[in-house]
Amino acid sequence: MTQTKTIVVKIGSSTLAAKSGKLDHDFMGTFCKEMAHFQKMGKQFILVTSGAIIAGSERLGKVGRLRTIPEKQAASAVGQSLLMHAYETIFHSCGITIAQVLLTRDAISDRHRYIHVRHTFEELLRLNVIPIINENDPVSVDEIKVGDNDTLAALVASLIGADLLVLFTDVEGLRVKGKIVDVVENNLDEIIQGIVSQKTTKSIFGTGGILTKLEAAKVAGGAGIPMIIAQGRKEKVLSKIVEGEKVGTLFVPRENKLDSRKRWLAHGLPATGSIVVDGGAAEALLTQGRSLLPVGVREVEGEFEPGDVIRIVSAGKEVARGLSNYGSQDILKIKGKRASEIEKLLGYHAGDEIVHRDNLVLL
Repeated sequence: MTQTKTIVVKIGSSTLAAKSGKLDHDFMGTFCKEMAHFQKMGKQFILVTSGAIIAGSERLGKVGRLRTIPEKQAASAVGQSLLMHAYETIFHSCGITIAQVLLTRDAISDRHRYIHVRHTFEELLRLNVIPIINENDPVSVDEIKVGDNDTLAALVASLIGADLLVLFTDVEGLRVKGKIVDVVENNLDEIIQGIVSQKTTKSIFGTGGILTKLEAAKVAGGAGIPMIIAQGRKEKVLSKIVEGEKVGTLFVPRENKLDSRKRWLAHGLPATGSIVVDGGAAEALLTQGRSLLPVGVREVEGEFEPGDVIRIVSAGKEVARGLSNYGSQDILKIKGKRASEIEKLLGYHAGDEIVHRDNLVLL
Protein backbone atom coordinates (compact mmCIF):
# COMPACT_ATOMS: atom_id res chain seq x y z
CA MET A 1 0.00 0.00 0.00
CA THR A 2 3.04 2.29 -0.08
CA GLN A 3 1.88 3.82 -3.38
CA THR A 4 -1.58 4.49 -1.98
CA LYS A 5 -2.29 8.19 -1.64
CA THR A 6 -5.97 8.81 -0.85
CA ILE A 7 -7.34 6.65 1.96
CA VAL A 8 -10.87 6.65 3.36
CA VAL A 9 -10.84 5.42 6.96
CA LYS A 10 -13.99 4.46 8.83
CA ILE A 11 -13.83 4.05 12.58
CA GLY A 12 -16.78 2.55 14.39
CA SER A 13 -18.38 3.16 17.76
CA SER A 14 -17.10 -0.12 19.16
CA THR A 15 -13.54 1.00 18.44
CA LEU A 16 -13.95 4.53 19.81
CA ALA A 17 -15.64 3.48 23.05
CA ALA A 18 -13.84 2.47 26.22
CA LYS A 19 -15.17 -0.41 28.32
CA SER A 20 -17.14 2.16 30.31
CA GLY A 21 -19.18 3.03 27.22
CA LYS A 22 -17.67 6.52 27.05
CA LEU A 23 -15.40 7.95 24.35
CA ASP A 24 -11.81 6.76 24.81
CA HIS A 25 -9.95 10.05 24.40
CA ASP A 26 -6.55 8.45 24.95
CA PHE A 27 -7.12 6.04 22.10
CA MET A 28 -8.45 8.83 19.86
CA GLY A 29 -5.31 10.84 20.53
CA THR A 30 -2.98 8.00 19.58
CA PHE A 31 -4.98 7.10 16.48
CA CYS A 32 -5.31 10.67 15.17
CA LYS A 33 -1.64 11.46 15.73
CA GLU A 34 -0.74 8.39 13.70
CA MET A 35 -2.97 9.64 10.88
CA ALA A 36 -1.50 13.15 11.13
CA HIS A 37 2.00 11.70 10.77
CA PHE A 38 1.16 10.13 7.41
CA GLN A 39 -0.82 13.18 6.30
CA LYS A 40 2.35 15.21 6.66
CA MET A 41 4.19 12.60 4.59
CA GLY A 42 1.88 13.20 1.62
CA LYS A 43 -1.00 10.80 2.23
CA GLN A 44 -4.56 12.10 2.04
CA PHE A 45 -7.18 10.92 4.51
CA ILE A 46 -10.94 11.15 4.71
CA LEU A 47 -12.22 10.01 8.10
CA VAL A 48 -15.73 8.61 8.43
CA THR A 49 -16.47 8.45 12.13
CA SER A 50 -19.12 7.18 14.46
CA GLY A 51 -19.17 8.29 18.09
CA ALA A 52 -21.62 11.21 18.25
CA ILE A 53 -24.24 9.15 20.07
CA ILE A 54 -21.62 7.88 22.54
CA ALA A 55 -20.42 11.41 23.26
CA GLY A 56 -23.98 12.71 23.63
CA SER A 57 -25.10 9.90 25.91
CA GLU A 58 -22.15 10.63 28.18
CA ARG A 59 -22.97 14.37 28.37
CA LEU A 60 -26.65 13.59 29.04
CA GLY A 61 -25.83 11.03 31.72
CA LYS A 62 -27.44 8.21 29.73
CA VAL A 63 -24.52 5.91 28.92
CA GLY A 64 -25.91 2.49 28.09
CA ARG A 65 -29.50 3.68 28.62
CA LEU A 66 -30.55 4.87 25.17
CA ARG A 67 -33.40 2.77 23.83
CA THR A 68 -35.53 4.72 21.35
CA ILE A 69 -34.69 6.37 18.02
CA PRO A 70 -35.59 9.86 19.34
CA GLU A 71 -33.26 9.32 22.31
CA LYS A 72 -30.43 8.36 19.98
CA GLN A 73 -31.15 11.30 17.69
CA ALA A 74 -31.09 13.70 20.64
CA ALA A 75 -27.84 12.19 21.91
CA SER A 76 -26.35 12.48 18.44
CA ALA A 77 -27.33 16.15 18.20
CA VAL A 78 -25.68 16.84 21.56
CA GLY A 79 -22.65 14.67 20.88
CA GLN A 80 -21.69 15.74 17.37
CA SER A 81 -20.10 19.01 18.48
CA LEU A 82 -18.38 17.24 21.37
CA LEU A 83 -16.97 14.63 19.02
CA MET A 84 -15.71 17.24 16.58
CA HIS A 85 -14.19 19.27 19.41
CA ALA A 86 -12.22 16.19 20.46
CA TYR A 87 -10.95 15.66 16.90
CA GLU A 88 -10.20 19.37 16.44
CA THR A 89 -8.16 19.50 19.65
CA ILE A 90 -6.03 16.50 18.70
CA PHE A 91 -5.43 17.38 15.05
CA HIS A 92 -4.77 21.06 15.82
CA SER A 93 -2.01 19.99 18.20
CA CYS A 94 -0.48 18.14 15.23
CA GLY A 95 -0.75 21.13 12.91
CA ILE A 96 -3.53 19.55 10.84
CA THR A 97 -6.73 21.32 9.79
CA ILE A 98 -9.97 19.35 9.73
CA ALA A 99 -13.40 19.95 8.20
CA GLN A 100 -16.77 18.61 9.31
CA VAL A 101 -19.06 17.13 6.65
CA LEU A 102 -22.49 15.75 7.62
CA LEU A 103 -24.11 13.70 4.90
CA THR A 104 -27.46 12.08 4.21
CA ARG A 105 -28.26 9.66 1.41
CA ASP A 106 -29.92 12.32 -0.74
CA ALA A 107 -26.61 14.20 -0.98
CA ILE A 108 -25.32 11.18 -2.89
CA SER A 109 -28.45 10.06 -4.75
CA ASP A 110 -28.97 13.46 -6.42
CA ARG A 111 -26.51 13.68 -9.31
CA HIS A 112 -25.93 17.45 -9.04
CA ARG A 113 -25.36 17.32 -5.28
CA TYR A 114 -23.14 14.28 -5.76
CA ILE A 115 -20.88 16.28 -8.07
CA HIS A 116 -20.84 19.27 -5.70
CA VAL A 117 -19.89 17.04 -2.76
CA ARG A 118 -17.09 15.48 -4.81
CA HIS A 119 -15.74 18.91 -5.75
CA THR A 120 -15.82 19.93 -2.09
CA PHE A 121 -13.82 16.87 -1.07
CA GLU A 122 -11.33 17.43 -3.88
CA GLU A 123 -10.74 21.01 -2.77
CA LEU A 124 -10.37 20.04 0.90
CA LEU A 125 -7.81 17.40 -0.02
CA ARG A 126 -5.98 19.90 -2.24
CA LEU A 127 -5.77 22.20 0.79
CA ASN A 128 -4.33 19.33 2.88
CA VAL A 129 -7.41 19.29 5.11
CA ILE A 130 -8.78 16.06 6.60
CA PRO A 131 -12.56 15.89 6.04
CA ILE A 132 -14.30 14.22 8.98
CA ILE A 133 -17.62 12.73 7.96
CA ASN A 134 -20.60 11.43 9.85
CA GLU A 135 -24.14 10.67 8.87
CA ASN A 136 -26.57 13.41 9.81
CA ASP A 137 -28.15 11.17 12.43
CA PRO A 138 -30.64 13.64 13.94
CA VAL A 139 -32.50 13.83 10.61
CA SER A 140 -31.62 10.41 9.20
CA VAL A 141 -33.71 7.78 10.94
CA ASP A 142 -32.97 4.95 8.52
CA GLU A 143 -29.23 5.45 8.88
CA ILE A 144 -29.41 5.13 12.67
CA LYS A 145 -31.47 1.98 12.37
CA VAL A 146 -29.07 0.19 9.99
CA GLY A 147 -25.77 1.64 11.28
CA ASP A 148 -24.70 2.41 7.77
CA ASN A 149 -21.43 4.25 8.30
CA ASP A 150 -19.78 1.26 6.61
CA THR A 151 -21.74 1.84 3.42
CA LEU A 152 -21.36 5.62 3.78
CA ALA A 153 -17.58 5.18 3.87
CA ALA A 154 -17.71 3.00 0.76
CA LEU A 155 -19.90 5.53 -1.05
CA VAL A 156 -17.51 8.34 -0.13
CA ALA A 157 -14.54 6.26 -1.31
CA SER A 158 -16.36 5.61 -4.59
CA LEU A 159 -17.37 9.24 -4.94
CA ILE A 160 -13.84 10.56 -4.54
CA GLY A 161 -12.13 7.68 -6.38
CA ALA A 162 -10.01 6.75 -3.37
CA ASP A 163 -7.05 4.38 -3.53
CA LEU A 164 -8.03 2.42 -0.41
CA LEU A 165 -10.92 2.00 2.02
CA VAL A 166 -10.21 0.83 5.57
CA LEU A 167 -12.96 -0.19 8.00
CA PHE A 168 -11.66 -0.25 11.56
CA THR A 169 -13.82 -2.28 13.89
CA ASP A 170 -13.60 -4.50 16.99
CA VAL A 171 -12.78 -7.70 15.08
CA GLU A 172 -9.54 -8.75 13.41
CA GLY A 173 -11.15 -9.31 10.02
CA LEU A 174 -13.67 -11.49 8.25
CA ARG A 175 -14.03 -14.81 10.04
CA VAL A 176 -15.28 -17.80 8.04
CA LYS A 177 -15.60 -21.24 9.68
CA GLY A 178 -13.69 -19.99 12.70
CA LYS A 179 -10.70 -18.62 10.79
CA ILE A 180 -9.75 -15.10 9.73
CA VAL A 181 -9.71 -14.82 5.94
CA ASP A 182 -6.62 -12.97 4.66
CA VAL A 183 -7.91 -12.18 1.15
CA VAL A 184 -11.33 -12.18 -0.51
CA GLU A 185 -11.13 -12.00 -4.27
CA ASN A 186 -13.85 -13.70 -6.33
CA ASN A 187 -16.25 -15.21 -3.81
CA LEU A 188 -17.71 -12.19 -2.01
CA ASP A 189 -21.27 -12.89 -3.14
CA GLU A 190 -20.98 -16.47 -1.92
CA ILE A 191 -19.75 -15.29 1.47
CA ILE A 192 -22.58 -12.76 1.77
CA GLN A 193 -25.14 -15.47 0.98
CA GLY A 194 -23.67 -17.60 3.75
CA ILE A 195 -23.81 -14.74 6.25
CA VAL A 196 -27.42 -13.88 5.32
CA SER A 197 -28.48 -17.48 5.94
CA GLN A 198 -27.14 -17.30 9.49
CA LYS A 199 -27.83 -15.04 12.44
CA THR A 200 -25.22 -12.28 12.58
CA THR A 201 -24.14 -10.70 15.85
CA LYS A 202 -23.76 -6.99 16.36
CA SER A 203 -21.26 -5.28 18.59
CA ILE A 204 -22.41 -3.86 21.89
CA PHE A 205 -21.85 -0.23 20.87
CA GLY A 206 -22.22 -0.30 17.07
CA THR A 207 -25.49 -0.74 15.21
CA GLY A 208 -24.04 -2.55 12.22
CA GLY A 209 -22.65 -6.05 11.76
CA ILE A 210 -20.34 -7.89 9.41
CA LEU A 211 -22.97 -7.84 6.65
CA THR A 212 -22.83 -4.05 6.27
CA LYS A 213 -19.05 -4.33 5.91
CA LEU A 214 -19.37 -6.95 3.18
CA GLU A 215 -21.88 -4.78 1.35
CA ALA A 216 -19.38 -1.92 1.65
CA ALA A 217 -16.79 -4.21 0.04
CA LYS A 218 -19.15 -4.71 -2.91
CA VAL A 219 -19.51 -0.95 -3.37
CA ALA A 220 -15.78 -0.32 -3.09
CA GLY A 221 -14.90 -3.31 -5.27
CA GLY A 222 -17.24 -2.12 -8.01
CA ALA A 223 -15.39 1.19 -8.01
CA GLY A 224 -12.03 -0.56 -8.29
CA ILE A 225 -11.07 0.27 -4.70
CA PRO A 226 -9.46 -2.33 -2.41
CA MET A 227 -10.92 -2.53 1.09
CA ILE A 228 -9.50 -3.77 4.39
CA ILE A 229 -11.36 -4.79 7.55
CA ALA A 230 -9.07 -4.65 10.60
CA GLN A 231 -9.16 -4.35 14.35
CA GLY A 232 -8.84 -0.66 15.08
CA ARG A 233 -7.24 -0.99 18.50
CA LYS A 234 -4.23 -2.99 17.42
CA GLU A 235 -1.03 -1.07 18.07
CA LYS A 236 0.04 1.02 15.06
CA VAL A 237 -2.50 -0.74 12.86
CA LEU A 238 -2.86 2.25 10.52
CA SER A 239 0.92 2.44 10.11
CA LYS A 240 1.09 -1.24 9.25
CA ILE A 241 -1.61 -0.87 6.60
CA VAL A 242 -0.12 2.25 5.02
CA GLU A 243 3.32 0.61 4.96
CA GLY A 244 1.96 -2.46 3.21
CA GLU A 245 1.92 -5.06 5.96
CA LYS A 246 -0.75 -7.75 5.86
CA VAL A 247 -3.41 -6.80 8.38
CA GLY A 248 -6.98 -8.03 8.71
CA THR A 249 -8.90 -9.04 5.59
CA LEU A 250 -8.17 -7.53 2.19
CA PHE A 251 -10.99 -7.39 -0.36
CA VAL A 252 -9.59 -7.29 -3.89
CA PRO A 253 -11.61 -5.05 -6.26
CA ARG A 254 -12.83 -5.71 -9.78
CA GLU A 255 -10.31 -5.18 -12.55
CA ASN A 256 -12.47 -2.88 -14.70
CA LYS A 257 -12.87 0.27 -12.65
CA LEU A 258 -16.10 2.17 -13.23
CA ASP A 259 -16.01 5.83 -14.20
CA SER A 260 -17.61 8.43 -11.94
CA ARG A 261 -21.07 8.38 -13.51
CA LYS A 262 -21.20 4.58 -13.59
CA ARG A 263 -20.19 4.49 -9.90
CA TRP A 264 -23.03 6.87 -9.14
CA LEU A 265 -25.49 4.70 -11.10
CA ALA A 266 -24.30 1.55 -9.36
CA HIS A 267 -24.32 2.76 -5.78
CA GLY A 268 -25.32 6.40 -5.46
CA LEU A 269 -29.01 5.87 -6.13
CA PRO A 270 -31.20 3.36 -4.29
CA ALA A 271 -33.00 1.02 -6.69
CA THR A 272 -36.79 1.36 -6.54
CA GLY A 273 -37.74 -1.84 -8.36
CA SER A 274 -36.54 -4.78 -10.41
CA ILE A 275 -37.08 -6.36 -13.78
CA VAL A 276 -36.33 -10.02 -14.49
CA VAL A 277 -34.82 -10.77 -17.90
CA ASP A 278 -34.21 -13.97 -19.80
CA GLY A 279 -30.82 -15.52 -20.47
CA GLY A 280 -30.54 -14.02 -23.93
CA ALA A 281 -31.06 -10.48 -22.65
CA ALA A 282 -28.58 -11.03 -19.83
CA GLU A 283 -25.99 -12.34 -22.29
CA ALA A 284 -26.51 -9.30 -24.54
CA LEU A 285 -25.96 -6.97 -21.60
CA LEU A 286 -22.98 -8.78 -20.10
CA THR A 287 -20.96 -9.73 -23.15
CA GLN A 288 -22.17 -7.61 -26.05
CA GLY A 289 -22.56 -4.18 -24.48
CA ARG A 290 -26.19 -3.95 -25.57
CA SER A 291 -29.08 -1.92 -24.18
CA LEU A 292 -32.01 -3.65 -22.52
CA LEU A 293 -34.95 -4.08 -24.91
CA PRO A 294 -38.51 -5.02 -23.89
CA VAL A 295 -38.38 -8.33 -25.74
CA GLY A 296 -36.01 -9.78 -23.12
CA VAL A 297 -38.10 -8.77 -20.07
CA ARG A 298 -40.06 -11.51 -18.31
CA GLU A 299 -41.24 -9.99 -15.01
CA VAL A 300 -41.56 -6.62 -13.27
CA GLU A 301 -41.17 -6.31 -9.51
CA GLY A 302 -42.12 -3.23 -7.49
CA GLU A 303 -43.43 0.12 -8.63
CA PHE A 304 -41.23 2.77 -10.21
CA GLU A 305 -41.39 5.78 -12.49
CA PRO A 306 -39.43 6.78 -15.62
CA GLY A 307 -35.95 7.92 -14.61
CA ASP A 308 -35.80 5.69 -11.52
CA VAL A 309 -32.93 3.29 -10.96
CA ILE A 310 -33.95 -0.35 -11.32
CA ARG A 311 -32.24 -3.67 -10.73
CA ILE A 312 -31.88 -6.04 -13.69
CA VAL A 313 -32.07 -9.63 -12.51
CA SER A 314 -31.37 -12.89 -14.33
CA ALA A 315 -31.52 -16.40 -12.83
CA GLY A 316 -32.02 -14.90 -9.37
CA LYS A 317 -28.92 -12.68 -9.51
CA GLU A 318 -28.67 -8.95 -10.05
CA VAL A 319 -26.51 -8.51 -13.13
CA ALA A 320 -26.92 -4.78 -13.76
CA ARG A 321 -28.84 -1.68 -12.80
CA GLY A 322 -29.69 1.52 -14.59
CA LEU A 323 -32.11 4.35 -15.29
CA SER A 324 -35.42 3.13 -16.71
CA ASN A 325 -36.98 4.95 -19.66
CA TYR A 326 -40.42 3.63 -18.66
CA GLY A 327 -42.44 3.18 -15.49
CA SER A 328 -43.30 -0.23 -14.08
CA GLN A 329 -46.92 -0.18 -15.24
CA ASP A 330 -45.94 0.54 -18.84
CA ILE A 331 -43.18 -2.09 -18.82
CA LEU A 332 -45.82 -4.64 -17.83
CA LYS A 333 -47.63 -3.76 -21.07
CA ILE A 334 -44.57 -4.02 -23.34
CA LYS A 335 -42.54 -6.83 -21.73
CA GLY A 336 -41.72 -9.57 -24.20
CA LYS A 337 -42.67 -7.30 -27.14
CA ARG A 338 -40.58 -5.87 -29.95
CA ALA A 339 -39.43 -2.25 -29.78
CA SER A 340 -41.48 -1.48 -32.91
CA GLU A 341 -44.66 -2.23 -30.94
CA ILE A 342 -44.03 0.22 -28.06
CA GLU A 343 -45.85 3.25 -29.47
CA LYS A 344 -48.88 1.19 -30.50
CA LEU A 345 -49.16 -0.41 -27.05
CA LEU A 346 -48.50 2.70 -24.96
CA GLY A 347 -49.54 5.57 -27.16
CA TYR A 348 -46.13 7.19 -26.86
CA HIS A 349 -42.48 6.33 -27.49
CA ALA A 350 -39.68 7.16 -24.99
CA GLY A 351 -37.06 5.10 -26.75
CA ASP A 352 -36.60 1.59 -28.06
CA GLU A 353 -34.76 0.62 -24.89
CA ILE A 354 -36.10 0.10 -21.40
CA VAL A 355 -32.59 0.90 -20.17
CA HIS A 356 -30.10 2.42 -22.61
CA ARG A 357 -26.54 1.12 -22.32
CA ASP A 358 -25.29 4.65 -21.55
CA ASN A 359 -27.49 4.63 -18.44
CA LEU A 360 -26.65 1.07 -17.40
CA VAL A 361 -23.90 -0.39 -15.25
CA LEU A 362 -22.93 -4.06 -14.98
CA LEU A 363 -22.46 -5.49 -11.51
